[in-house]
Amino acid sequence: MPDLVDHDLVPQHELKNIRYERRPVRDRKGAPIEGLHQVWISLDNEPQLNSYTTAAVKDVILAFRRASADRRAVAVVFTGAGTRAFCTGGNTAEYATYYARRPLEYSQYMRLFNDMVTGILLCDKPVICRVNGMRIGGGQEIGMACDFSVAGDHARFGQAGPVHGSAPDGGATDFLHLYVGYAHAAESLSLCEPWSAHKAYRLGLLNDIVPTYKQPDGKFTANPFAITDRQTDEYGRPCLGDWKTGADANAAKKTAAACTVDLSHLDAAVDKLVTKLTYTFPDCTRRTLESLRKKKLEHWYANSESSRSWLALNMNTEAAAGFPAFHFGDRDEREIDFAKLRLRLAEGARFDSALIDEVLPRSAREKMRAGR
Repeated sequence: MPDLVDHDLVPQHELKNIRYERRPVRDRKGAPIEGLHQVWISLDNEPQLNSYTTAAVKDVILAFRRASADRRAVAVVFTGAGTRAFCTGGNTAEYATYYARRPLEYSQYMRLFNDMVTGILLCDKPVICRVNGMRIGGGQEIGMACDFSVAGDHARFGQAGPVHGSAPDGGATDFLHLYVGYAHAAESLSLCEPWSAHKAYRLGLLNDIVPTYKQPDGKFTANPFAITDRQTDEYGRPCLGDWKTGADANAAKKTAAACTVDLSHLDAAVDKLVTKLTYTFPDCTRRTLESLRKKKLEHWYANSESSRSWLALNMNTEAAAGFPAFHFGDRDEREIDFAKLRLRLAEGARFDSALIDEVLPRSAREKMRAGR
């Protein structure tokens, strides 16, 4: 065999902030195929719901370049550590304590974020998002940059920007309508009300969902919080996947409390998809996905740089209020006083430190004054 050139961008770089693993690829009978593998790139910040720090973003960029150049890799699986979250977006601690009021710094951070999204979209391998929990905010955006999404049905999907001081311009405004149409995209992007995995699947965001709630007897049950037993409500509107309310929600809490979250079906579904991809011509598959990705790239290339500039400038105003409110506020007090903000702006108030102090939740204001 000839000596082959190593096309890894930084071959000796140690990926310290994420996990990079090679896992077996299985044939149609379930046996490992010697000499081939799938690459798993995992966000590894479980205590903070796999939110990505600046350092982690750098490692994701290099990881996708490494996987893309890996001749023996059949596919890339992008996922997160644990069972609670694939990714909840940017690290709000870093946003609130470092990037807020530093727009030039944030513009450099967004250069890295844009390179991460672009790296996913240009990967030479099929990319599967293994959704092992919440896919929110920037997590939703990097998830939609992937080619396939397979989710545990405990996962939640949505945006957070307009409620917490940003706009979903890291890919969501570019990609979401391609999956679910304009009306559903406008609703999700603006109102930031999360969808269940069942609703996301019904709307076309996901390729597959599998049960993850394991009962004490070992049997699996569908997400108890999501409506899964009827297609329409009393008005004839689709309700499959909507969240249960009232007494149904209380009963769901009891069911969920008795269950454990088991991702074995999710891993099996991912392996099954990788096996199917193995039995295709590699160049024909790559070309097919390249052609399909053009629809995403068309919007991404048109908007990502101007979005980067706007998001950086926004760090001086609404983000400087929203991110500290979320990071420093108590669990049930993480939003600013929106009515007061709108009223004060209508009165001509400047968006300065005094205004931010006025609209912050009490708990966040006290912690910030105490220097925490």
